[in-house]
Amino acid sequence: MPHEQEPIAEQEWHALKAEEVLKHLEVRENGLTTKEAQSRLGHYGPNQLKEAPRPTFLQMLWEQLNNFVVILLIIASVVSALLGDYIEASAIMAIVVLNAVLGIVQERRAEEALAALKKLAAPDAQVIRDGRRQSIPARDLVPGDIHMRPLIVHPFSKSAA
Repeated sequence: MPHEQEPIAEQEWHALKAEEVLKHLEVRENGLTTKEAQSRLGHYGPNQLKEAPRPTFLQMLWEQLNNFVVILLIIASVVSALLGDYIEASAIMAIVVLNAVLGIVQERRAEEALAALKKLAAPDAQVIRDGRRQSIPARDLVPGDIHMRPLIVHPFSKSAA
């Protein structure tokens, strides 16, 4: 593993010469071996941002109902029921419930569409590993990988460079 003198994130990498970075991260000029990269991936984890947990059903329901207009409609429905106008109270509550259900369904579909787009747009990175240029998923980049720009840029390339 790289020297534990200073945490990886706190090092001022931009101020170091390339040779110093290679020495600090214990990397040869022909890159990491696959075994070293797997070890570092296990130690440092994937090169991706942690996503916030998806909201639960109750959280989404609360978001739908925690709205001034919706609260006003619920109060109007209760007042109508207290005054004996049960048909009007039921109609108002049906509108509130329908609005909440449609809002939750729409939000879930939007989350699923966003997750699908993220999978489609997952970038690749060109690195030197085992002494040769390889294309790997960008989430598999580890400290010490020698990142290369693509040799040929295609119009719809998903390279992380």
